[in-house]
Amino acid sequence: MKKLIPGLILFLLSAAAGFAQDFTALWPAGKMPNSKGIKLEHIEANQRITQMAEPGFYSFLPAAEDNKGAAVLVLPSGGYHHLTYNLGGFQVAKWFNTLGIPAFVLNYRLPTSPDLEIRYKGPIQDAQRAMKIIRANAKKYNIDPDRIGVFGTSAGGHLASTLGTHSGDFSVIENDSLAEVYFSPAFMILVSPVISFGKYAHEGSLENLLGKSSSEELKEEYSNDLQVTEDTPPSFLVHAQNDPVVDPMNSILFYQALLEHQVTASLHVFPQGKHVIGIINDSAFTDEWKSLCAEWLLEMGLIN
Repeated sequence: MKKLIPGLILFLLSAAAGFAQDFTALWPAGKMPNSKGIKLEHIEANQRITQMAEPGFYSFLPAAEDNKGAAVLVLPSGGYHHLTYNLGGFQVAKWFNTLGIPAFVLNYRLPTSPDLEIRYKGPIQDAQRAMKIIRANAKKYNIDPDRIGVFGTSAGGHLASTLGTHSGDFSVIENDSLAEVYFSPAFMILVSPVISFGKYAHEGSLENLLGKSSSEELKEEYSNDLQVTEDTPPSFLVHAQNDPVVDPMNSILFYQALLEHQVTASLHVFPQGKHVIGIINDSAFTDEWKSLCAEWLLEMGLIN
């Protein structure tokens, strides 16, 4: 048998670990809200999920001795059309683990699902429910329930900022043991986020979430820069000036709203990065967003 080179062995072990995490379903059988009861098949290609059979999250936990007590719910990107669960989810979670932060990657229902009664509520319900489950099991994960944040890229950033700016609870079900558990994140990390459905809207995310003929009132309600209050969680924002997909004005508008409401925030707009800012970046300067984010978490007292 030929010997495997060390780098390949490390890659294979990493890949195996990434797909062997514990999966937690969000909803008890037969109690998923906002469902027509259609049994859906799981549809996936090129590590992109386009139809969800069962929403839930994968747990990525650092070694017990490295656990810093904070945690992050990771919401993958995909324009509300698909979920890039590996590149925009699993790889991000592994990076958080290197900081001693447990991370939970959510596979949420897409608003394009034929099973949803109200399209835009599906992903929001799943994100709220995931946060509640993680918080209710804080002791199990050895985390502080008051230090659970949310991370989102692109449309995942819109869902993350929705979690932090909207108080309406869509996730309560009959005889719900989690009804009184709060879902608001303690902090938000938003990378190239979709924020506004106004002048700088990402049309694909807008259409997929709200529909082709959505009302101006609904667009305004989910333009999250307009929903910021003094209770919005502290936020760390990253964007590229040359992003051809989601205009950096989305992050700038959100940052401006945070400033106006005296919410602690940090905004970093890099010259390069386009719409692919992530764990690995072509620009060494843009790649510094990870170091800046880690330092921000330290300065905010979220990790030691």
